[in-house]
Amino acid sequence: MTTLVRRSARGPLVASGVCAAVALIAQIPFLRNRLFYVWDDSAVQFLPTWHHLGGRLLDGDWPPLLDVDNWMGGNFAAEALFGIWNPVNLASFVLVSRFDDLAVAAVVVKTGFLVLLALGTYLLCREYGAGRGPAAAIAVALPFSGFTLYYDAATWAAGLMAFTWLPFTWWAARRVARGAGSPLWAFLFGALAVTTGNPYGLLGVCVVMAALLVESWLAHDRAALVRLLVVGGLVALLVPLVYLPLLGSSAVTARAGQGFGSDGVLMPRLSDLLNLSMASHQPMVRGFGPSIRMITPSVYFAWFVVPLLPWLHWNRLRARWRPPAAVFAVAAAYLLFAVGPSNLWMFRFPLRHLEVVYLALGVLFAVLLTGGPRLDHFRRRALVTGGALALTAYLTFSAGPWQWRHHLVALGLLVVGVVLVIWLARRRRVAAVYGVLVAGVAAGLVAQTAWFPFNGDVAVHNHPRSITELRAQTPPHEGTTFPVGTVLPGNVGLVVGLSSVGSYTGMQFRDFANATCMVYHGGTCAGSLDRIFAPTDLDGRTLADLMRVGSVVVENEIRPDARPPEGWRVSFRSGKETVLTRDQPLPWPDGRLSHATAGVRVVEDIAPDDREEAVRFTKPRGRAGSLVFARLAWPGYRVELDGRELTARSGPAGLLVVDLPADVDAGRVALRWTPPGLPLGGALALLGLLGAVACAGVLRWRARRPEVPSPVEVDRELANA
Repeated sequence: MTTLVRRSARGPLVASGVCAAVALIAQIPFLRNRLFYVWDDSAVQFLPTWHHLGGRLLDGDWPPLLDVDNWMGGNFAAEALFGIWNPVNLASFVLVSRFDDLAVAAVVVKTGFLVLLALGTYLLCREYGAGRGPAAAIAVALPFSGFTLYYDAATWAAGLMAFTWLPFTWWAARRVARGAGSPLWAFLFGALAVTTGNPYGLLGVCVVMAALLVESWLAHDRAALVRLLVVGGLVALLVPLVYLPLLGSSAVTARAGQGFGSDGVLMPRLSDLLNLSMASHQPMVRGFGPSIRMITPSVYFAWFVVPLLPWLHWNRLRARWRPPAAVFAVAAAYLLFAVGPSNLWMFRFPLRHLEVVYLALGVLFAVLLTGGPRLDHFRRRALVTGGALALTAYLTFSAGPWQWRHHLVALGLLVVGVVLVIWLARRRRVAAVYGVLVAGVAAGLVAQTAWFPFNGDVAVHNHPRSITELRAQTPPHEGTTFPVGTVLPGNVGLVVGLSSVGSYTGMQFRDFANATCMVYHGGTCAGSLDRIFAPTDLDGRTLADLMRVGSVVVENEIRPDARPPEGWRVSFRSGKETVLTRDQPLPWPDGRLSHATAGVRVVEDIAPDDREEAVRFTKPRGRAGSLVFARLAWPGYRVELDGRELTARSGPAGLLVVDLPADVDAGRVALRWTPPGLPLGGALALLGLLGAVACAGVLRWRARRPEVPSPVEVDRELANA
């Protein structure tokens, strides 16, 4: 009994050790470069927006569906990327909002997700029969593989959040399939993956569920097939809540790279996988710049995988290949995705799929390493290992010969590590073997962060990460501010109190972007200054007037000749920026009404929040009129005039326009915005949750119900008596 208790306690202890190890190792990049985790998109999109949304949540604003002051990037429901329906995301936003230093906030939150990813990977490996040691080694290594660390963790945080829940979903769904787990857990983890809002999370859930169906079909387990179909269907009920607003807004938006095509960007080759254990390898994969070689070790997995391949228990696959069939299916599917076209609808950059390939390969590796390295035919295995190391070293050197010193160090780490592992294995110190595998992960990361202290394949932003410093450097402004150039990139303005028209978004409002010459990251061209001050066909009013712009911040480098038009003045000038400000305040300060056509007199305009506004007006009967709002005409607006439904339309630059009928002389126009598909999506999501709870309750009741013997069994018992 004492031995059983010790063994049962050992599992949680090892899992806790995995979490602690990952939490500690995750600080290595931060210690080398304190901006490591707040780079590229994390610096200009994710962290500033998380901080902003966290503040709104603390103010009681949930769900944060729309922020009209954020313009193209303010439709959070349609953007989907921030996961406003995901409770873990929301808790992270609140946590980030309590920090002044976004670099520290980033390392805290992202360390948490790396730890969760490791824990899910450990549970998944154990589910497939891997021993604690190999499962722990893979679980510690995966979060620090090249793409996951240098892209997901450092820059594209939504990808890390989505990937984190995939091993949990896989683990829980497989337990449901074999009747060992509650469908409620599988539903909850699948829901967390889907509601991150990253389409790669949804893709992962679909592929995993399909792979488990294949696994159950090969096992001839019809009950498992039914259970998986039910759980998968319940998770699918959450998809409309997350993605219907996006699809409903597609008529007015343009997404960069959407469609089907191939331009070679972030497209790995199968040969790159031969170098997945070389920490110094820079793959010959085209990045975002002119270089044909990546600056980061983006195809790296773990130092011990290639060297230990000859020492695995491959005979286990010959005897039992059906139970891990889902592992093979997921690996095959994602390998095809990884070498597929660079643009496939919402899915871009095939390199993103490589981390799921490594998850599946990691599970298989852990299963085959269980019990320690295989030591028979020692000389043959040693020769194969030596040949594998020589080949991977040669390929790495060929890809970047000028980095030969780095390659020698990386090769030395591999040789020392594998020799130490085999030496310990021959002395039956199996636990120490796994300790060396984990220690090697940390050692390799120390070397990698010395060679690659940041992701040089993406954009570098040099603005401060301290909100206090950012506010001190922000030029003086009044009201809504239009940037000419890249004054504060992306959504940085959200954390400094700058109501900037520019914002970072993957979903541009097409008419607005074209009219203002604004790109996806919120920057504008030099000609945008002329565009916003040019008269429109609405009584000659300028876009600056219709957007209720109070300040224009001009980057001197791209527009050194900036002069204020009539009604504006230069309120600030420095070597970097010039600020133009209105001479007179705008009318209707309590709402977002920007213009009423001739003959329409506005009595009152009140906007209690971003989604609602009401205007009282008078005008001559028999004469039509129009109201223009400093709002983008996102699909989902409902407009009523004293209970009579009106139609909102898109005006200049995609601004919201409401046409007043000629047969009224006064009234109250009320407008309210609801994301397209939200009521249906909310109802289906609630149905899915209730269904999961009901299924879990039914299975629990059936498990507790005493078995009633059949009449045949009763007759047999009587006969035996």
